[in-house]
Amino acid sequence: MKTDAKSTIETGKAILGIEFGSTRIKAVLIDPENHPIAQGSHTWENQLVDGLWTYSIEEIWYGLQDCYADLRANVKKQYDTEIETLAAIGVSAMMHGYMAFDKNEEILVPFRTWRNTNTGQAAAALSELFVYNIPLRWSISHLYQAILNNEKHVNEIDFLTTLAGYVHWQLTGEKVLGIGDASGMLPIDPATKNYSAEMVAKFDKLVAPKGYSWKLEDILPKVLNAGENAGCLTPEGVKRLDVSGNLKAGIPLCPPEGDAGTGMVATNAVKQRTGNVSAGTSSFSMIVLEKELSKPYEMIDMVTTPDGSLVAMVHCNNCTSDLNAWVNLFKEFQELQGQPVDMDDIYGKLYNHALTGHADCGGLVSYNYFSGEPVTGLAEGRPLFVRSANDKFNLANFMRAHLYASVGVLKIGNDILFNEEKIRVDRITGHGGLFRTKGVGQRVLAAAINSPISVMETAGEGGAWGIALLGSYLVNNEKKQSLADFLDEHVFAGDAGVEVSPTAEDVEGFNKYIENYKAGLPIEEAAVRFKR
Repeated sequence: MKTDAKSTIETGKAILGIEFGSTRIKAVLIDPENHPIAQGSHTWENQLVDGLWTYSIEEIWYGLQDCYADLRANVKKQYDTEIETLAAIGVSAMMHGYMAFDKNEEILVPFRTWRNTNTGQAAAALSELFVYNIPLRWSISHLYQAILNNEKHVNEIDFLTTLAGYVHWQLTGEKVLGIGDASGMLPIDPATKNYSAEMVAKFDKLVAPKGYSWKLEDILPKVLNAGENAGCLTPEGVKRLDVSGNLKAGIPLCPPEGDAGTGMVATNAVKQRTGNVSAGTSSFSMIVLEKELSKPYEMIDMVTTPDGSLVAMVHCNNCTSDLNAWVNLFKEFQELQGQPVDMDDIYGKLYNHALTGHADCGGLVSYNYFSGEPVTGLAEGRPLFVRSANDKFNLANFMRAHLYASVGVLKIGNDILFNEEKIRVDRITGHGGLFRTKGVGQRVLAAAINSPISVMETAGEGGAWGIALLGSYLVNNEKKQSLADFLDEHVFAGDAGVEVSPTAEDVEGFNKYIENYKAGLPIEEAAVRFKR
């Protein structure tokens, strides 16, 4: 295997996928059979600057270079060779947000990430104008909020893009975006697989009195489908990626995509009637639809797969952060006891013990809101644990309540799809940190959305692998197959993962929990109002 991988790298047949996640930048190298053969990573954190979540331009490039250097070191250690050229490269990143540049390619205001919830006024106005749900984190919401705020930089905008679009632009010189990521900037028309011409016209008319020097379509990236040519690595791009100078220019890049799109690819969920749930720092579900929904819903975002199929997305800002904080408390206790700490062991014991608790958590309720949660209408968050004197307060119920909380908001959104819109799915696949302890996160999610959940061995490979697969689709698709057929035949080969079905007791218990959860939301609202 190592000899084959070494030869793959030395002959330039390996494909590189890079993903900028919320807490980690990850690089994965795959072979022509789409198996990972090396990886690298860089840990980073967003900063709260002037009330807005951001990552600096310097952090973006230092992070990318450090991640790539880590990949090179991994290749050197495993195969005693150097990466000089590649078959393809793909760049992915957290979706949405706001990166506005002037004609000199200078960023006009610090990058505003998906996590910011300051765009309520703009999102509400645009949702009404477009008769379409426009989420707080979408690029068009950020742009219109800046206009409403009379921010001076708006007139100077020459290009507006996402993080993936920005990095790709700097590596290739191409102002393009994969359709999945583009659908988080402005709604996509499924018929044309481009920005909705009707909404572009409505927006231009709305802001015309301002007299800006640009029209909306002039400043947005060009929309590309999976498999389309998105440019090549330039000599300048090489310097931004590989500080060692070993990598050569001219490598083709696939269209840059958002983390939602790469999650769909990594879980083989791009076909209609399939779906996936990503559960980590934030969580989201993606259900690929057969037809449009009957009406817009504030809790449901309409995006697309990387090849342009319509997707109903329920996005939650919070997932495992509060759960992890409580697990770390038990870690501290173990350290106080002088016992050696193995985090996988702690998670395993606590998660599995949670399954011995009451199906409704004994009445205990947790709100995992580190930040605001648009689905439940909260602009800010306060992590909160609620119980009454009569509830069954024990460790199993306590941990189960936090596990339920991690997917509670996700359930509220998906109940609309399954109960009101009567959406049908053949398979939902879970991936992300919540599913690391075998069987537990799966069982909790199955109960939450009353649907069988599959988890694949490859799900841990994540979005960097997903964007590498889109790179492979660009250069290894000799049969000109659809993306779904390419994934079925060349990547997953019939592997549907291990499936867990919900039990009637768990479903009933989760439904009871969520009723308590909804009834207690005014407590969370009061906690947000409590300033300190």
